Amino acid sequence: MSDWLYSDTVKEHFTNPQNVLLEDESIFAPDARGQTGNIKCGDQMLMLLKIKDDVITDVRWKTYGCASAIASTSMLSQTIKGMRIEDAYKIKPEDLVEKLGGLPSFKIHCSVLGDKALRAAIDDYLAKTGRPGLLVEETVVICHCLGITDKDIETAFHNGARDWEQLQQATKIGTVCGSCRIKAEELLHGFEHIYGNR
Repeated sequence: MSDWLYSDTVKEHFTNPQNVLLEDESIFAPDARGQTGNIKCGDQMLMLLKIKDDVITDVRWKTYGCASAIASTSMLSQTIKGMRIEDAYKIKPEDLVEKLGGLPSFKIHCSVLGDKALRAAIDDYLAKTGRPGLLVEETVVICHCLGITDKDIETAFHNGARDWEQLQQATKIGTVCGSCRIKAEELLHGFEHIYGNR
């Protein structure tokens, strides 16, 4: 296919995804369940885990999403088998993008569904076993002039910022040099896919 934008690894995981939930969820009998995304945007992810002694022994997933979402979650499902939950919780989208040999920049937001669903599943497991959640969310500085992070942008999104001007009003981002605009707008677009435009 001459216009294929993805690596051979992405193509393999898209055309032959691993650990997809084909049976009924009750037959798989997961110890943990996590779901994220918004079907109105076309992206939604379900992650089911079997866990023994805090080690992920098996995984199943299901998504409504594009080739990037399918491939990144297939890769994620292979990566976390045999991993301790505290290590799996730290997996970042960029780890998956690297394992896949890269993704087009306008598709990287699709790779965040899997890790968010994974964290939701691990949080679900910890809640069921009466333990506190794991707090290892790392922040990434997007606007170096003002120290504004991806979490600040996510908070602004939840508070109603949907475009660059609204984000600037909420955070003052980009009012010094403006070199962060592209990355910040990519994040806003990604949050819309994850949470919906609500």
